[in-house]
Amino acid sequence: MAGAREIRTKIKSVANTRKVTRALEMVSASKIRRAQDLMRASRPYAKQMRKVIAHIAQATTDYRHPALVERPVKRVGYLIVSTDRGLCGGLNANLFRKLLAEIREWESKGVEVDVVAIGQKASSFFRRVKVNMSATVSHLGDRPKIEKLVGVIKVMNDAYMQSRVDRVYLCFNDFVNTMSQRPRIDALLPLPAAAKQIVETPPDAETPSARSAMVERAHDWDYIYEPEAEGVISHVVERYVEALVYHAVLENLASEHAARMVAMKSASDNATKAIDTLTLIYNKARQAAITQEISEIVGGAAAV
Repeated sequence: MAGAREIRTKIKSVANTRKVTRALEMVSASKIRRAQDLMRASRPYAKQMRKVIAHIAQATTDYRHPALVERPVKRVGYLIVSTDRGLCGGLNANLFRKLLAEIREWESKGVEVDVVAIGQKASSFFRRVKVNMSATVSHLGDRPKIEKLVGVIKVMNDAYMQSRVDRVYLCFNDFVNTMSQRPRIDALLPLPAAAKQIVETPPDAETPSARSAMVERAHDWDYIYEPEAEGVISHVVERYVEALVYHAVLENLASEHAARMVAMKSASDNATKAIDTLTLIYNKARQAAITQEISEIVGGAAAV
């Protein structure tokens, strides 16, 4: 019965694993509603900020703020939003795979890359692939605060304003529904590149946040700035970057809980199937052992 004992040990081990996956599934199921509420509450503000920035970028004005000027690309920066914990399926891997391909494409053109990582997984991954890490922040919790993000946002914003970075991208997982989350890489700075992406968003865009960002360009216009254009545009650009990064964090948080809930449910189902299979094998092994013992007893009695 040595084989049966080993099988029984495996069944117990798989059953303990199933307890863990079910617990994680229930935790994510309880948190996903709150995360979705936070995400949906931030969407209208992010949508309006995108539209305001698109309008400013399309305006005809004598003053050219650094955020309104497209420079030759010699160095790009990426603000990457990821999770702090794993066990959420391919959520982080899909985003990193898409992002890594784009980074390698830039590097093949001789363009250098800087990375700001939001989340433990992004920080550890891009350190391993030896990409220049400008700043990191992690452990934002289930209710992220903008105060924790201001530091890393300022690092990338200052790098662009001081011409150390020529283009900035925001990378995160866009929440579509509980079963589907898609990696996105959005242009953040300069504003003309971001506005072009917003204006050219197709009406049948796959993700809700992409559809909500559409801006129709019917004509050119200008603004009257008070007290002065530099101060107003600088303030608006700072609020725009903060709003979009914060919204990306909330989108990624909802995506994380949804992906973990689905992944843990799948793991629990697979554990149940494995237990059923092992139980059947155990019963067969036990039956074979019993049959062998009966045969030995009958054989011994016949010999007597």
